[in-house]
Amino acid sequence: MSNKKPIYLDYNATTPIAREVAETMTPYLYEHFGNPSSNHPYGSVAKRAVETARSQVGSLIGCQQSEIIFTSGGTESNNYAIKGVALAYRERGNHIITSAVEHPAVVEVCSWLKDQGFRITILPVDEYGLVNPLDLEESITSDTILVTIMHANNEVGTIQPIQELAKIAHRHGALIHTDAAQSVGKIPVMVDDLGVDLLSIAGHKLYAPKGVGALYIREGIKLNLLMHGAGQEGAKRPGTENVLLIVGLGKACEIASRDLNTNMLQFSEMRDRLSQQLVKELGSDAIKTNGHPELRLPNTLSVSFKGVEANTLLSEINDRVAASAGAACHADKVDVSAVLEAMHVPIEWAMGTVRFSVGRDTTTDDIDRATPVIIEAVRRLQPLDTELRLEVPIGSGEYKLTRYTHGLGCACKLRPQALEEVLRGFSLPSDPAIVVGVETSDDAAVYKISDDVAIVETVDFFTPIVDDPYWFGAISAANSLSDIYAMGAKPLFALNIVGFPSNRLPLSVLQDILRGAQDKASEAGISIIGGHTVDDTEPKYGLAVTGLVHPDRVIRNSTALPGDALILTKPLGVGILSTAAKRGLLDEVTRTKIAKIMATLNRQAAELMTQIGVNACTDITGFGLLGHLYEMAAGSRVDVSINVSAIPILKEARDLAGTGVVPGGTINNLAYVEPYVAFANSISRATQLLLADAQTSGGLLISLPVNRAETLVESLKAQGVSEASIIGIVTGVGTGRINVEE
Repeated sequence: MSNKKPIYLDYNATTPIAREVAETMTPYLYEHFGNPSSNHPYGSVAKRAVETARSQVGSLIGCQQSEIIFTSGGTESNNYAIKGVALAYRERGNHIITSAVEHPAVVEVCSWLKDQGFRITILPVDEYGLVNPLDLEESITSDTILVTIMHANNEVGTIQPIQELAKIAHRHGALIHTDAAQSVGKIPVMVDDLGVDLLSIAGHKLYAPKGVGALYIREGIKLNLLMHGAGQEGAKRPGTENVLLIVGLGKACEIASRDLNTNMLQFSEMRDRLSQQLVKELGSDAIKTNGHPELRLPNTLSVSFKGVEANTLLSEINDRVAASAGAACHADKVDVSAVLEAMHVPIEWAMGTVRFSVGRDTTTDDIDRATPVIIEAVRRLQPLDTELRLEVPIGSGEYKLTRYTHGLGCACKLRPQALEEVLRGFSLPSDPAIVVGVETSDDAAVYKISDDVAIVETVDFFTPIVDDPYWFGAISAANSLSDIYAMGAKPLFALNIVGFPSNRLPLSVLQDILRGAQDKASEAGISIIGGHTVDDTEPKYGLAVTGLVHPDRVIRNSTALPGDALILTKPLGVGILSTAAKRGLLDEVTRTKIAKIMATLNRQAAELMTQIGVNACTDITGFGLLGHLYEMAAGSRVDVSINVSAIPILKEARDLAGTGVVPGGTINNLAYVEPYVAFANSISRATQLLLADAQTSGGLLISLPVNRAETLVESLKAQGVSEASIIGIVTGVGTGRINVEE
């Protein structure tokens, strides 16, 4: 794999700080540190710098210096503009008009205002993402106090007819605000030409630092304050000014004004070069451009690849090309962006939508190197290339499996809510030989074949949870075997289940997956003696495992008893850490640590629990600790209580849980169990997510008489199951309620 950085084609997401900007900021980092409100020379230097920046921003958009206030970014600017007008002019009306393609920083503000009693009208857009001024004319009333329509769309680049919309708004006595985060610095944006009353700017979209923005407020416009404090920013935005970032924004605006025409030409040339090469190689039937063909940002190219999942495509190329997806495909649904939905882009196209956005630093060499990478990946994902390869293709080296899938391990399971809906209404089988079937949430099925022997059968498979093929195979095998162990059974043999993208990966990768599984099966003392394969769009692997157990010694998950202690044998957090690993946020030591945890068999724990004697058991996988504990409690008709401080949780996962690095499966799990769980007030949202974290090949959750609990924990630790802990108790007969204490 090349050591070169990926080619950056995601400038609409953020831009690097321009070198000139950084150089201008440097003295305010070390030397000019004064408070702009101070009267001594240190403060005077800082105050002059802020006002110079204010003038630079005003010059870029053609307004008076006094009409600019500095904010923390585009989101704050939008919040202040929309909430400020709504609350200040409420006596005149309560109607606000926006569009169906706005950024969440506008959508969510309008949604909040709706909850406060305001009436919100959302204007539709056409197939190009354009608002029709006639729709505004028909929707506006005497109660309308604000129209907020973005200047240029962040996804498809379509430029709205703001000037015409502003005339309509003003004719009816309404104010107009525009979110210009994407347009400022890319095309001419002059407030008088647009006719707007308020305009939002985000610094990091035009080569200034993150965390700084500006709001243009036409003289005479009243806004209710968002925050209260001292009188900074003309008493409109209290708080000591961030001089360092403001200086950076000012310089970036000066540069944008100076280089605007040059940049526009550069942007359009690079965008069109990329577009033309993609269409030439893939054909116009396989690619669709979104947005207006002419009225769009010169740097933005939104394209849809038919028959391709955008997030899978980006996962495959993100080590060489950085871009953004317009849709995310999950196990049970496709999340298409609100913009593409509003434009009525057909689902078969929308699911393959990628936004490429070029910038000042994009070169023809960047485009010419990026295009073959994109084309090759698209062709691999489209079922056209049927050539099978045992050897690594030319130009490739190490294969990182998580880049070939949109989900990770057991987090890809169907949401519990969806699974319940699918299974509702199915009749239960009546075969008397069935010992454990679909009537419970047990980990495997049990079928009696004689008075002394019952067959235990399970099947499990998932997408890669780690990058290394060998570890993926080993973890998948350990996960499948865990279902047998949780039932108190002994595995007998297994069959492979393989989904493999032979047009995307060489078969040598599959060999490594199978080798990892075979080694893990050998550790368990069984053989893998066959299986089934299908050619799939992404790699999937697992086992169907057959085991044996005495019919009277089956351990179910639905037989916990009041007074039991609850034991967990592996730490939580591998779902969050696996997500972090895919995003490149973990070091090699931590990646290896979680791989080893997941690949550890539950064999030792299972053998010890059967020796000591337990009442119930399940393993913790895709539904997380809370999900599987709820299944156990509800199935056993008991209530339980667990203590967070006693639950083994990986420290690295604790550190990440509150930062948003959480798999979607974990969020779904928490939403599912929340009606059945009472959390102590001191338990944070991050901790709640950890308890619901979608685990892959997690530990056993064991319910047993309290007088045996310490003995089992001591025995487990003596045999190397070092994280085994008593985490709670079964409090009594109930309906499956879970009490979580600190």
